Amino acid sequence: MDIEARMREVEQEIVARRPEHSVDLALDRMAELVGLLGDPQRACPVIHITGTNGKTSTARMTDALLRSRGLRTGRFTSPHLVSITERICVDGAPIDPERFVAAYEEVIPYVQLVDARHPAEMSFFEVLTGMAFAIFADTPVDVMVLEVGVGGQDDATNVADGVVAIVTPISLDHTRLLGGTIEEIATQKAGIIKPEAVAVLAQQPLAAAEVLLRRVAQVGASVAREGVEFGVMSREQAVGGQQLVLRGLRGTYDDIYLPLFGSHQAGNAACALAAVEAFAGVSDEADALDEGLVREAFAMVSSPGRLEVVRRSPTIILDAAHNPAGMAATAAAIEEAFTFTHLTGVFAASRDKDVRGMLSELEPLLDEVVVTHNSSDRSMDPGQGAEIAADIFGEDRVRSAARLEDAIEDAVALADEAAEAGLPGGAGVLITGSVITAGDARRLLGPAGGMPQAEPTARQPARHSFTAGELS
Repeated sequence: MDIEARMREVEQEIVARRPEHSVDLALDRMAELVGLLGDPQRACPVIHITGTNGKTSTARMTDALLRSRGLRTGRFTSPHLVSITERICVDGAPIDPERFVAAYEEVIPYVQLVDARHPAEMSFFEVLTGMAFAIFADTPVDVMVLEVGVGGQDDATNVADGVVAIVTPISLDHTRLLGGTIEEIATQKAGIIKPEAVAVLAQQPLAAAEVLLRRVAQVGASVAREGVEFGVMSREQAVGGQQLVLRGLRGTYDDIYLPLFGSHQAGNAACALAAVEAFAGVSDEADALDEGLVREAFAMVSSPGRLEVVRRSPTIILDAAHNPAGMAATAAAIEEAFTFTHLTGVFAASRDKDVRGMLSELEPLLDEVVVTHNSSDRSMDPGQGAEIAADIFGEDRVRSAARLEDAIEDAVALADEAAEAGLPGGAGVLITGSVITAGDARRLLGPAGGMPQAEPTARQPARHSFTAGELS
């Protein structure tokens, strides 16, 4: 069997397991699996990332900064946009199908042993987490950058102990699993903060900050807070992104070009910088990270599906926002960075999400919206979504389409009409509502069949074989 066929077969076997959204928050199965595998999650230091929004972008920035220092990185993020292999990256590049298949075949006998001992078999996400740990230990990498799946305390990734824990902004999401209040959600996410770790905290709602700081005190961790110990000192719009001055834990880094849009991405950059400083054991300003390498690393960062421009004439933007807080950040970034006088939305979201809340954030931004369906079986019916949108936008500003490609065609036609009318500033299309929606659109519109390209890295110093003590 050729590798492409075997890859499809393996992916089907993994997907056939309990799906990613059917979460059974417990660590017993995962702890048993890594024990059988020889605890690969302990093979090297870990930077662990939780929060509600911004986790993947922060992981990618953290990865880039670590690689600029000559470290070999393993990065585990979720969900994926186009290919399942995107979730497991070594040195900034998704693993190839051969390695994915080999890791699965190595891990699956142990997964089956765990399945036999528990009433619920291991899930899609748990199997992938085990594979990631095995790959990173076998490579080997110098540091793992792990993004939680859901929550933190009982997430499969939390069998690892991060020497640095990043908590991006917390808001309401996954309330069925994590609780209906900010305090309950923050309590789950605070679980990745381990004894003697450094907790790098993005700016948080007061209720979340209180929970996180209480956890820091309880476990004897140390803390670095955005806006207090580190933060964004200034930012200006630049072509294709923004120009930043960041204050780190022991140094100020100016003239940083970040090719991503929005104040939320500047905050993510500040968190990534502070995390890598903490990881490097920065102790005074003289030991600040090399400013030139920091600039190079940030300049090469990408975050596919996050305010990503994939077409021009009209401009088409993909964004993976999937909750009201994320959508508010998206709307603010578009208003700041683009000069559209006519913007059409294409919207498809999961039916278990706060669809009304997301559409309410979009209403001031969009001239009209085309509600549609993405490839997930959890996607809200377009007719139902259009009814909700009509309550918010008014019926005359809402259309629906059964298929995403039809919705995009409809939206592009509306943008072309606006452009032909000679409106100054131009017309555009925003495709959003879900990571799956952004991924589906990227397959239709993006480069190389939608696959994110391998990430470049900054010029690297000579490799050094670091010990865990040196790194932490």
